[in-house]
Amino acid sequence: MIFGVPISEFVWLATAVVVGGIISGFLAGLFGIGGGAIVVPVLFEVFRFLGVPEAVHIQLAIGTSLAIMAPTNLRSYLAHRESGAVLNDIVRQWSPLAVIGTGVGSVIATVAPSSVFKLAFVIVVGFIAVRLLFGKETWRIAGDLPHHPLVNGFGFLVGLSAALTGVSGGSLCTMVLMLYGKSIHSAVATSAGLIVPITIAGTFGYMLAGLPHQAQLPPLSIGFVSLIGFALMAPVASLTAPAGARLAHALSKRHLEIGFGLFLLTAAIRFLISLIG
Repeated sequence: MIFGVPISEFVWLATAVVVGGIISGFLAGLFGIGGGAIVVPVLFEVFRFLGVPEAVHIQLAIGTSLAIMAPTNLRSYLAHRESGAVLNDIVRQWSPLAVIGTGVGSVIATVAPSSVFKLAFVIVVGFIAVRLLFGKETWRIAGDLPHHPLVNGFGFLVGLSAALTGVSGGSLCTMVLMLYGKSIHSAVATSAGLIVPITIAGTFGYMLAGLPHQAQLPPLSIGFVSLIGFALMAPVASLTAPAGARLAHALSKRHLEIGFGLFLLTAAIRFLISLIG
């Protein structure tokens, strides 16, 4: 027994998570992103392989993804803050509603069927994939964000989408800011600041949301967060990410956009098929 879990079951769980970490790390290094857009599809397959019930395994993938991203996003934000690229006023204004949106998503996770989360993932990730494959940097809605209190609602939408998909919101937030005239550097840095409270709130929210379903979850889980997934995937991913990064340097920016867009589109189609099936 290890932590009260039969050795054979613990080994299967650890092995599956490590393999998932190897794949996630390589893809993160290749495509330059370490968020839930990669981690959720990988964890989804890991937990499916481990026989986690269909009714809860997408929620477990989302909650674990948010937990894995929380420390990484914090380090990313601190690095961006030192560069001076963070738009702190947007972070301050959007963060409260982003946390509320994350909380609403966590409450939904307590009662909603898995189809809700699969559909949300298909919509959000599908939109990001289309933007990568067909979008242009010249696309703009306006030269700046409107000076209106309702603009803070973007924070709520980013937080809600993060909680429903496990995609931390960074990609979505970056796209919104760029559509309103912000530079790519400022948009990425500001997104890093916004997703820190989102991932922290989402981690605890999914822990609480999964407690009523604890009997259906694998060993070493607190609610919809797999502790072994959190403990093993991030370190393993960090070891394989450099290999993906080396390959990325051999490819052009457009090739990477197309590759990542196709990966996301494939993940969205995979979820759509499981939703229909």
